[in-house]
Amino acid sequence: MAVAGIATIVVEPNPDRSAALLDQVDIALASGISRGKLTPDGAAEAREALTVVSSVAEIPERLDLVIETVSERLDIKELVLGEIDAKLPKIIGSNTSSMSIDTLAAFVGDPTRFLGLHFFNPVWSIGLVEVVRGTRTSQETLDDALEFVIAIGKESAVINDSPGFATSRIDLIVAVESIRMIQEGVGSAEDIDRAIQLAYRHPVGPLTLTDIVGLDVRLDIMRQLQISLGDRFAPPKLLTGHGRTKDLGQEGRTRLLHMELRTAGLAYPVNWLCWRLLPDGFG
Repeated sequence: MAVAGIATIVVEPNPDRSAALLDQVDIALASGISRGKLTPDGAAEAREALTVVSSVAEIPERLDLVIETVSERLDIKELVLGEIDAKLPKIIGSNTSSMSIDTLAAFVGDPTRFLGLHFFNPVWSIGLVEVVRGTRTSQETLDDALEFVIAIGKESAVINDSPGFATSRIDLIVAVESIRMIQEGVGSAEDIDRAIQLAYRHPVGPLTLTDIVGLDVRLDIMRQLQISLGDRFAPPKLLTGHGRTKDLGQEGRTRLLHMELRTAGLAYPVNWLCWRLLPDGFG
């Protein structure tokens, strides 16, 4: 967003994560310069457009767009969406990858200005934003969201509200089965990933992608989809055997997959992302 010239506010209560986020941004901008994707001046402007604050209370009122990106827990989403709604943004989006948009819309005052905006890791290199329309999302809100997606240089796929939407349902089936194959001794993580990459031209294997996304995030999504869609999304024992969701950190991921953790994009949790568009609107 910042690279596209959009003033960007990130809300992150944890100081260590804030520092890590800024470090990752600096690394990404430097990489963009070295690969000829950014000029030094463009990178400096993008960095200048980024602000990090520690609470939703610190963001201005009546922003053009605020996107919630907290973990897939209904109680946390209810709390954060309520805080965002009090700031009266024009549009509220959720980056949920599994929860019903209509369910989440109950936590905001005006469901017509609420919808799903599902980004993919690593955000700056994956060109898709899955735009999820709730039953009460207005056409104006949808149109503005689609213009925003174009403004940040990405493409959209509009999906009607359904658990897991389109991408998460397919992605999770592959991830669940890949972890089950490790559990059953079908192959090593490296060989399973290599098979999927070479046979189906995936840029990254499902187990490496699970490292990038985070086991805790994967587990939350699997549990949500199991409730909504049945046991085909039940978390494998190899994953649940690592204990509670909050115990699944970087070391746990590495032990589970027997491979080096690859951090691409914002692989660590970022609690809230608030994206403010330029004064001239979505264009």
